[in-house]
Amino acid sequence: MNWESLKNMLTEEKIMQLLSQYESLGPLPGIFMTFIEAFLPILPLFAIVVGNAAAYGLGLGFLYSWLGTSLGATSLFLLFRKLSSVPFMLRFVQRPKVSNGMKWIHNHGFGTIFLLSCFPFTPSSLVVIVAALSRMDKWVFLPAIISGKAVMVFMMAFVGYDIMSFVRQPWKFLVMLVVILILWLLGKKVENRMHRD
Repeated sequence: MNWESLKNMLTEEKIMQLLSQYESLGPLPGIFMTFIEAFLPILPLFAIVVGNAAAYGLGLGFLYSWLGTSLGATSLFLLFRKLSSVPFMLRFVQRPKVSNGMKWIHNHGFGTIFLLSCFPFTPSSLVVIVAALSRMDKWVFLPAIISGKAVMVFMMAFVGYDIMSFVRQPWKFLVMLVVILILWLLGKKVENRMHRD
């Protein structure tokens, strides 16, 4: 099975069928699918999140998707943090472009990870791997990725659950942008306080 056929299997309708087929397992399929997407970014996260919102309702669909994607990103971060001392990985991180990217992410900390995590089309797995290899403090990384994923997953679930409301009421989009800005400012404040302590 190639990537394209796997991607075609995971349309919103197919995800809904899959979730209803394994309904007896409760939230596990919804959490697992978003968890595994952190390791296989070719999977359509938007379709999975919308499928969860449709199958479990907006609130639980958001919660299960957020749990899965946050656990997946955290696991990927911890895995690559362990691998960062392996010889082939050391050679990889010494490449100039990789090294510069790692320095930039390390120096910009919470704000960069948070903002990149908020947007659905950011290569999230790559951001997580670079953060892990840059030796970013995990206590800066974890709140940034978890809060950023919350914003991203909520936007996806909400838009997918009721896309027509965004067409009829475009102010909802502005509200989301304001929420992102407030969370980013709070995160920067927490990060600055951590650096002062």
